[in-house]
Amino acid sequence: MSMLELYEGALNVPEIITRWYAQESDYNYGAYIPFIGTVREEDGIEGLSFDVYEPILNAWFEAWQVKAEALGAKLKMAHSRGDVLVHESSYIAAVFSPKRRVALETIEKFVEDFKASAPIWKYDLKDGQRLYAADRSTAIQGAGLLGSDK
Repeated sequence: MSMLELYEGALNVPEIITRWYAQESDYNYGAYIPFIGTVREEDGIEGLSFDVYEPILNAWFEAWQVKAEALGAKLKMAHSRGDVLVHESSYIAAVFSPKRRVALETIEKFVEDFKASAPIWKYDLKDGQRLYAADRSTAIQGAGLLGSDK
C-alpha cells in the first residue's frame, strides 16, 4: 500500500486519518502527528483546484521517506487533484515516530518543504472560472519555465 495517496476532489479526512491510525497501531510508535490542510475563504474564492505532476511528486515523497526512515519514523501523505471547495481539505500529512520530538520536527520540515517543492499547481475557483493562483504559488527551484529561473 502506497504511503502517498492522490484523490479526485476533497479529502475524506475522518476516513483517511482513522485508516492510517489503524494501519500503524501495531507498531511501537509513541507519536502520531497529522497535519490537515484546509482551503480557507479569501479573495472571494469558492475553492481551489489542483494539478499534480506525479513523477516528480513521487520522487520528492520517496526522498522524504528515506529521511524519515533514517530517523525511525514513517510519513504518509494524501492530496487532492481537481476542485476542492472552501472549508474542505486538500492535503493531509502524517508522521509516525517512536519519539515525540522526531515527529514534531519532521512534520514541520515536511510540510514546509511540501509548500516549497511539491509539483502541485494551484488555481482559484472564482466566478465559475479556474484561474492560476500565481500570487499564492511557490516557484519550484530548478524548474526552468515552471520555476523561478528567469
